[in-house]
Amino acid sequence: MTATLGSHGHSGTQGHLRSTETFDTLNPATSEVIATFPVYGEQDVNDTVERAREAARWWADLGWNGRRQRLQAWKSHLTRYIGRLSELVHTETGKPLGDAQLEILLAVVHIDWAARNARKVLGPRRVRSGLVALNQAATLEYQPLGVVGVIGPWNYPVFTPMGSIAYALAAGNAVVFKPSELTPAVGSWLVNSFAEVVPEQPVLQLVTGMGQTGDYLARSGVNKIAFTGSAATARKVMAACAINLTPLVAECGGKDAFIVGADADLDAAADACAWGALSNAGQTCVGVERVYVAQGVYHTFLEKLTDRVTRVRPGEDREADYGPLTLPGQAEIIEKHIADALARGGRPVVGGIASIRRPYVGPVILADVPEESKAVTEETFGPTITVTKVADLEEGVERANASRYGLGGTVFAKNRKAAMAAARSLRSGMTAVNSVISFAAVPSLPFGGSGDSGFGRIHGADGLREFARPKAITRQRMKPPVNLTSFTRTDADLRKVLNIATVLHGKRYK
Repeated sequence: MTATLGSHGHSGTQGHLRSTETFDTLNPATSEVIATFPVYGEQDVNDTVERAREAARWWADLGWNGRRQRLQAWKSHLTRYIGRLSELVHTETGKPLGDAQLEILLAVVHIDWAARNARKVLGPRRVRSGLVALNQAATLEYQPLGVVGVIGPWNYPVFTPMGSIAYALAAGNAVVFKPSELTPAVGSWLVNSFAEVVPEQPVLQLVTGMGQTGDYLARSGVNKIAFTGSAATARKVMAACAINLTPLVAECGGKDAFIVGADADLDAAADACAWGALSNAGQTCVGVERVYVAQGVYHTFLEKLTDRVTRVRPGEDREADYGPLTLPGQAEIIEKHIADALARGGRPVVGGIASIRRPYVGPVILADVPEESKAVTEETFGPTITVTKVADLEEGVERANASRYGLGGTVFAKNRKAAMAAARSLRSGMTAVNSVISFAAVPSLPFGGSGDSGFGRIHGADGLREFARPKAITRQRMKPPVNLTSFTRTDADLRKVLNIATVLHGKRYK
């Protein structure tokens, strides 16, 4: 059987499934079965993609206004049913209801921005032709790719995949969505809600299953894959995409640094650091994992951070600050990182190995952790923080940039010039100054990283262009004074052009 929670009673499946294999999605806090979903086989995925191709043509033909109206209707639907969807997110991931509501609200804001700005960013526009092509009218526009495959994560099962789904849809593509095997019920709810608003064609479809299903999607010949997950899995997806030269945008993990300058507002910095590190049980790709503090305020900041962190409590109840680990196996990684840090001389300030009480992990602060420790070099993805003393902002940036990850980061400092210089120097795709993770709430800003954090961008104008192909058109609007692209061209014609070019471009620059 297939069933989901929420206002929609079916799983988003269209057509006949050949596979009879199923899997269960569980409540991570109680291990209770939430729903059962089909495991899509290779032919099932290919059939879904084939249906999407026809839907993509219909969707593209609607034009900018038609797509905008439908996307905004979907946005309104999600807003009206935010209570039901947030309950489902809470049940399937374990995160507090308030955090689930915030995640959905951010997704709604991004749908709205993509719908309203797609035509402005991607629509036809005239560009200058230049002197050599003065007789040509030049036009640039962006056309839909066709079908985009989205492979989503479990930690933010609404907000994160929506950064690809909404922008791909706004750009005129159909989407085949493969949610994490840990959160298929949320993925199903999203697909079914879109089908209620857009019932004419299967523009947004669902395929469920384990990693193999994602591999089938990457090999299916879709026009692009948008992947969110670990760097190790991204490499496997890239290998599958290589078969058909399918382009890929990959948003992978992070080891984000939080840098505190000597003039920072320490109360605000400690509050932001605690939330950035511990919210969603630390299961955030742009969450705070490494903290570098100027030596003059190190002890004071650590005291303030400790005070805030010790008041934070995990649990399943509605008063808990964060929930259980959604991925049970993550507890082993967290334990290894803590043990390695302590073995190398790290000092536990709050918690330690005993903080791991599956499926929950209490807050952990570690100080004096060597930079070669796993807790500093590898993504922990848990409610743990390493706090390290540095000379100043510059050394903090240097330490932060030593990581192979380059996703997000934070700088706290009152001196605006120094703070902005540090933010620009961080080798990260996004940096927040005197706040934490705030860039994710600005839909006009691109989101993505470099190194082991992936490549490509979602969100903003760059995110829209990620799901479109640029189309350049020149139209001759008058006969050229000198026809350079003809066998009738004379030496005199060429000399005229070269003389003009020498005047314009040949002068020496000091």
